[in-house]
Amino acid sequence: MDRLIAQALAGDPGYRAVQTIPGIGSVFAAVMVAEIGDVARFPSPGRLCSWAGLTPRHRASDTKVHRGPITKQGSPLLRWACVEAVRRSGADTPMRRLKDRVVNRCGTPARKLLTRVCYALRDGAVRCLTKPGPARAGRNAAGA
Repeated sequence: MDRLIAQALAGDPGYRAVQTIPGIGSVFAAVMVAEIGDVARFPSPGRLCSWAGLTPRHRASDTKVHRGPITKQGSPLLRWACVEAVRRSGADTPMRRLKDRVVNRCGTPARKLLTRVCYALRDGAVRCLTKPGPARAGRNAAGA
């Protein structure tokens, strides 16, 4: 199955870029590319997350605002792939550190993963996967 997927999507730069995100292999990448389709139809990653049903329910009346669980209005297959990819990410990856920080507070950070997938499909590369270098950390520590 993996070989057939790789052959079918070999020429897609977004498919290869999505696979660079830790936790996403060939099958999850194929599911995401197939479910999202043309990423240009979403003006922002937030709109993609909303379309996928990974944004919190928001009800407001005058000054009262109620935020609830995710809406789950969208592709259940895409939501499943995002949650599983976060769960399967390696031990020392940005997604695992984010998951460990967020999971006790509000569940899995699948929306952050889908945002990275959106940028990977749009730009053909994911730039936020590397840690900041020591020069940047030193500059921030100096108050600049």
